[in-house]
Amino acid sequence: MILPLIFQLLGIGLILVLAVGVLSPFESMGWWAGWSEESKPELPQVEPLQDIPATTRPEISHYVVYLSGIGAIAGDFLEKEEIAFLDTVEARVPGTAVVRDVFPYSMNNNGLTGHRPFKALWQWVKDLKLKNKLLMSNLVNLRNVFQVLISADRRYGPIYNYGTCGVILDGLRRKGYRVGSSIPVTLIGYSGGGQISVGAATYLGPILKAPIQIISIGGVMADDPGFANVRHLYHFHGEKDPVQSLGKILYAGRWPILPHSPWNQAKAVGKMSMIDAGPVTHNDPGGYFLQSLAQKEKGDHFQDHIMDMIVEIVNHPTEVVSLPLEKDQAAVLQKES
Repeated sequence: MILPLIFQLLGIGLILVLAVGVLSPFESMGWWAGWSEESKPELPQVEPLQDIPATTRPEISHYVVYLSGIGAIAGDFLEKEEIAFLDTVEARVPGTAVVRDVFPYSMNNNGLTGHRPFKALWQWVKDLKLKNKLLMSNLVNLRNVFQVLISADRRYGPIYNYGTCGVILDGLRRKGYRVGSSIPVTLIGYSGGGQISVGAATYLGPILKAPIQIISIGGVMADDPGFANVRHLYHFHGEKDPVQSLGKILYAGRWPILPHSPWNQAKAVGKMSMIDAGPVTHNDPGGYFLQSLAQKEKGDHFQDHIMDMIVEIVNHPTEVVSLPLEKDQAAVLQKES
């Protein structure tokens, strides 16, 4: 009796996964068609700054936009280690404004606990997550994974990435960014946020007309056309992180046999830096943000090295940063993907 029950549960789980996958594109298509509460955004044209009084011009010389991983529930809800990471970036890079309230898995920044039909379900999952009961949080991961796949899809991706571009622009405006100011922007994408960053760059580049660099922290990325508008990509990958390598396995455009794909073209002209982050995993503790107990006992500080390198990159948004090799720091070893 137990074995058939297991098969039944597996069958139900498979049906659930298929249902989520089939229905995922409808959110972006419905948004584009105007079925959602918020209408399709009109992306701004470049605004001349000549008539803006000098006293009202922003003093900020650089903007950072953080796009969280597939475990994100809403733009205003980040894990404590992510908050600490962004606090450190903001403190160590003077003149930089950090946008941290963008939900990259929705075209209108509508978090899972926002105005949605299943708001109660996602609120329940969020409450469990706050109590460190993480099993049901896999529902969030499943839902957001399919949004990443849509971003990378050549059919639905343009719609989705157009929407997330608008969400990022709104976040920049909330921090005082003026389109047309040519102030450089850095997109930091963790996990699935890596692909969302590249996809949104397709539209951000022509609108901002400013240097755009991407820092991928264990990012899963396809061979997206958005690479044409990225000045440079820094991809941090952990030696114990198999998740980030899914992109180069699943997307043929990242295979060396297709040299004319957006990924390989960007790589050929030196627009990518692949950075070995050391023996870190995809998730914390022991991941890119937070040390595990075992790492602390050994005295390893891979996360500190990662932070130092990211700060160095953010400090030079208009330059290609060359990260030196140090004998005792595996986290700064650069190698080919």
